[in-house]
This record gives sequence, structure tokens and C-alpha cells, in this order.
Amino acid sequence: MSSPRPTTTNAGIPVASDDHSLTAGSNGPVLLQDHYLIEKNAQFNRERVPERVVHAKGGGAFGTFEVTDDVSQYTKAAVFQPGTKTETLLRFSTVAGELGSPDTWRDPRGFALKFYTTEGNYDLVGNNTPVFFIRDAIKFPDFIHSQKRRADNHLRDNDMQWDFWSLTPESAHQVTWLMGDRGIPKTWRHMNGYGSHTYLWTNAAGEKFWVKYHFKTDQGHDYLTQDEADRMAGADSNYHLRDLWNSIKGGDFPSWTVYVQVMPFEDAATYRFNPFDLTKVWPHGDYPLLKVGKLTLNRNPENYFAQIEQASFEPANLVPGIGTSPDKMLQGRLFSYPDAHRYRIGPNYMDLPVNRPISEVNSYSKDGQMRYSYTQDPVYAPNSKGGAHADAVRNGEDDVATGVEQEVLRTAYSLHSEDDDFGQPGEMVRNVFSDEERQRFINNVAGHLSDGVTKPVLDRALEYWRNVDKDTGDKIAEKVQQG
Repeated sequence: MSSPRPTTTNAGIPVASDDHSLTAGSNGPVLLQDHYLIEKNAQFNRERVPERVVHAKGGGAFGTFEVTDDVSQYTKAAVFQPGTKTETLLRFSTVAGELGSPDTWRDPRGFALKFYTTEGNYDLVGNNTPVFFIRDAIKFPDFIHSQKRRADNHLRDNDMQWDFWSLTPESAHQVTWLMGDRGIPKTWRHMNGYGSHTYLWTNAAGEKFWVKYHFKTDQGHDYLTQDEADRMAGADSNYHLRDLWNSIKGGDFPSWTVYVQVMPFEDAATYRFNPFDLTKVWPHGDYPLLKVGKLTLNRNPENYFAQIEQASFEPANLVPGIGTSPDKMLQGRLFSYPDAHRYRIGPNYMDLPVNRPISEVNSYSKDGQMRYSYTQDPVYAPNSKGGAHADAVRNGEDDVATGVEQEVLRTAYSLHSEDDDFGQPGEMVRNVFSDEERQRFINNVAGHLSDGVTKPVLDRALEYWRNVDKDTGDKIAEKVQQG
């Protein structure tokens, strides 16, 4: 039988024992000179990085994105050219829960993708809903604080949530999604993903288009009722994490068919809804889904911490042919995501294998904690020493969207002809939900409102739902009054 591999220190030096500290005699004090004991415990004390403030609890897997249809008339991005196959990482998460929270709380699910493209990493940070609670990033810290824990008793609080929602009418569309069946997907495999934001695509001829991404589950939609989710939270708080791992381990590879909606650039100025408003969808009758390809997850991580916990997604990672839009939430996230990674993991988080692109990196960033890769002199630009230099002709900023207004203003979005906060969620309640879905929705909302929501927050919340749909709001009020 071959001898086992020797235990070593982090410097690769063999150690004498896995079991016993170095002491002065068998009963004597432990010696400070036992550097392996010190290393093990000092390392242990530092095993955790700060958890994500948002999307802390989650899991993910690696896979492949393959382009099956031709959308090259809309974008020059290499990742979307016909027949292209790209390695990907997909992380799922809950929004408000902490690292140890149950997978089955009612909450939107994060759907964050990293494409390791030949032109650099392309990150698409979305959710399992096509909309969000707010439309301006200046409100984001307040929104998240309302979904987290109280300052006094450190408990999550429905009254606090409804206080914010009922004072923020733009939240109605997302809350309608949240309180419906898709608020608790049965598994991560049985839910859609959405880029949610509006992005800019530019083709080889320089023509521009606005796009929205849709990832349609090939496993079919399925959900948990509130009672099922509550039971599962106690029986297996890692239910979604376990399901994804076991499915891939067993060869049952989940997949999503990828579509985009494409809006001609000029349509944005006159479209009936503001197309950059994250609380709105583009109805498919106006801009139908165009098939792009297939995303398949087929490989579990080898080390959760290294490959999932340290995975860093940022919407600022855009490749040629893909740009941003005047979406105010997206604009705020361009800063906040990489800034969170620098705080949580360190300034050189892009050096980590899971985050490092497959394409060549020629960056003048240098030094800082945990710097691994490096460039030789020269370490500055411009230079005459043969260092990398930007190429404005080859890599011009043709993917920058200025929107339809050039003035610098601090104001709400300009209103388009059918813009309001309650119209789209009302359509969803009346015309998208089946009778059975609508009844479950009423039960979910009434149950949530009956759990600690106080006047006048309760009165505002009931009026909020009557504004969405009078009949549904009245039925919610009736159920709340019945207790």
C-alpha cells in the first residue's frame, strides 16, 4: 500500500503531527514556537470573509452557453455569434436572507451569470423576476434595510416591509410577483431568470438596439405553497442548494432557453412605458422574444468557498457590442457591485481563478492585498517602453448610451403615455394569474399582512392593493379582517 500524502504547512513544509501540540513535557504548557499550531488556528480565525449584504445565501454551478440562433444583426459581441460556445458560471441566491437563512423563504431569487468570453468576462446580474421594487439606486439601501432586521429586537418585520412598500408605489409590480406562486420556486431549476435591466446592443455596422434578457427554464415552472415552504425551511434549510448539487451530480443537467427582446434604438423616446424603468416590462406583443441559445449547467464546484462564495459578479463587466442604458438602477449597480467586492474580498478579487478571465489581461493595476498576477515595467500609461496602450480606433466606446436627454437633472424618469405604478401589476393580477393563482396570491398577501402589520401601515397596504385591482384589494382586506 502506498504511503499517504504528508500533511504540510501552507508553505509546503511537512509537519510532525496532526494531533498533538508541542509542549514542555507531556503535561507542560503549549509552546509558542509550535508554528503549525499557530498557523492552523490563525488561519481558522480568518476563514470567513464578510458575507454579502444582499444575496448572501446561495449556490451555483458551472456550465456552457451555446448560441443556436443568429442575432448577429443586433450585436457584434463574440459571445452571441452563431455557434459560439462559452463556459459560464451561474449563481442563485435569495435577496434578503443571511448566509444561514432557509432557501425557501418568500423572496426574489438572484440569477447571476458570468460568461468567460474570448473578449473578457461578461457578467449579467439579474433575478427570477423581470422587474424590481424600485427604479432608482438612491433608494436601494433603504429598501434592503426594510427587508432585513429591526434595530431593536433584531427580527425581520412585516410591518417594516409594508411601511416601505406602501410608501413606494413603484414597488407594486414586483410585490405582485413576490406574493404570487413564483415568489417561492420549488427549486432553482424550476424558475426563469431575467437580466431585468435594459441593455444596449451594438452591431458590426454601429447600429444600436435596446435589449432585455430572458432565461426560460426547460424544466417547467414549479413552486412551493407557503405551507410547504414553511415546513421545508425547518426540514431542510438548504433544500435548493442540495437539489441543484444532486441533480448535476446525478447527470440531470438543468438548462434554460435564452431569449432577448429587441427594441429599435429610436423607439425608446416614444414607447408607451419608459423602457429604462426597472419596475416595468416590455409586453411581448410589442417586442416578441427572439431565441438566442441554450444555457446548461453540467459541473458542480469543487470548492464552494473558492468558486461560489468568492465569485464576484458586476454589471460593469461588459464586452464589445454590449453596453448600458439610462436605467438608473443599472447605473448605480455599475459602481456598487465592484465596490462591494473590493471591500468583501479585497482589491485584487479579479486575480482569483473563478473571477479571472480566459482572455489576456493587460492592466496597470498594481499592488494591494493578495496581489497574485503582475505586470513588469512599465507600470504606467502612456509609456514609450512597449507597454500596453488603449486603442480608440479598435475599441471605441460605441456601446455607451446617453439616452434621450442630455441635461443633467435630479428628477424622476420622464413619463411616457402609459406610465403609472399600478397598471402593469393590475394587468398581471387580472389577466395573467389564473383563478387558482389569484386565490393563492390573495391568501399569501393577507397572511403576510396579518402577521404584525400595524395601522396606519395596514390601511396604506390595503389601499395599495386596491389601486392595483379594486376587487383583489377588497378580497385581501376581507381576508385580513377575518383573521
